[in-house]
Amino acid sequence: MPVVSYPYNGCLPSGRSVYETFIRELLKEARLIFKQNAKHTSSVDEFRKDIEANPTMVDLFNKAIIQASSDNLITSLDILLQALDVIVVEPPRCVQAILSDGTVHEPVGVPIYLLLDLLVNTSAGHELFSMAVFNTAIKKLLDSWGRYLMTADSAKTLTNEDGGWFSTLGLSLLQADGRGNFDATYVAPDPKAINKGYTSWDAFFTRQVQPSARPVEPAPPGTVIYDACESTVERIRHNVQMHDKFWLKGMAYSLYDIFDGNETIAKQLAGGTVYQAFLSPQDYHRWHSPVAGKVVDVTLIPGTYYAALPDDGEYGNMRGAILRSQPWLTVAATRAIITIYNKNGIGLIAFIAVGMVEVSTCDIRVKPGDSVSPGTELGMFHFGGSSHAVVFGPQVRLAYRNEVKPDVHQKVNKILADVTIRDSNSIV
Repeated sequence: MPVVSYPYNGCLPSGRSVYETFIRELLKEARLIFKQNAKHTSSVDEFRKDIEANPTMVDLFNKAIIQASSDNLITSLDILLQALDVIVVEPPRCVQAILSDGTVHEPVGVPIYLLLDLLVNTSAGHELFSMAVFNTAIKKLLDSWGRYLMTADSAKTLTNEDGGWFSTLGLSLLQADGRGNFDATYVAPDPKAINKGYTSWDAFFTRQVQPSARPVEPAPPGTVIYDACESTVERIRHNVQMHDKFWLKGMAYSLYDIFDGNETIAKQLAGGTVYQAFLSPQDYHRWHSPVAGKVVDVTLIPGTYYAALPDDGEYGNMRGAILRSQPWLTVAATRAIITIYNKNGIGLIAFIAVGMVEVSTCDIRVKPGDSVSPGTELGMFHFGGSSHAVVFGPQVRLAYRNEVKPDVHQKVNKILADVTIRDSNSIV
């Protein structure tokens, strides 16, 4: 069976057969557990009650099943709930998908999203996953799982055994794309221990990077911008508008909507540039300042977790709509916004951390009035894949380094672009 490749740098499996193998094995385990117990876990049961108490949500879920691609294996709410029972009481495992022909493929990084992926890419799914009441319900479920991932029990997959993240397979994934040797790159409390001293899955996921592994690249004469996150380039757009049609196929950035109606910020950045890149589950998940300056404001905006703009798929495959919807997610998803003022001509910039799928927490670690330098830690994501954007005003002209291209992985604290400041009289 041919494999359909995805340019998502580990966020999603490389082919539909990997999806099918993962979901079929998960459902087999879920049915066995449910047959023995016949009760949902408390967080899943609360989610069930929230959904079933709202006829509109039940109707939209059933319509999404009808509208979904024929490859969809989640054919009822009961099946979804049973699968969730397995996921939310365990830490993520580094288990390879072994296909029927014996081919071995990569582990799954975002299991809940894989269950919902084909339902997401439907008109009914878009409506359901955009509903505030649905996002309140799913947030409670994700928060419950997030609390578990901070417990000592969640560290049980931080081993060098099969299924562990420090196995040969796990380390190969964590070190791929030039990330570097794990022990030389990240801060580990006890590098010689089997779990490297991480007391929980969350402690492992939010691990710090060693300064020597990701130093702030020395700046040449002139002004530069630094990479704020370890991430893969999604897109760069110039002359972004105060208001634009973000819901159409091109997904233009609409600053008024990105900043949740904050005209003060949007007006200062209108006509400027947006740089957006995404983080895979294997990436380093802390955010760093791309410039020197002073923090002006920090805001956490609630939004969606699994909503996407439905599309016709890629290469005939309907999966991955949420990854293709990243620009739209800057106006729809749960996000943290940190604005920083640089007095050396760059002026106001905005860093936007966009929570996607299993990422239910954007953790801000700075406050208004704080002084930051390039590389100062701003905050972090907790679990999953995610996206981020940096917005510059119209006076900032960026000359990107040669390696800054769509689908190319970037290291945090590297120089992203050289900056020239345009004369205000030349800005139309």
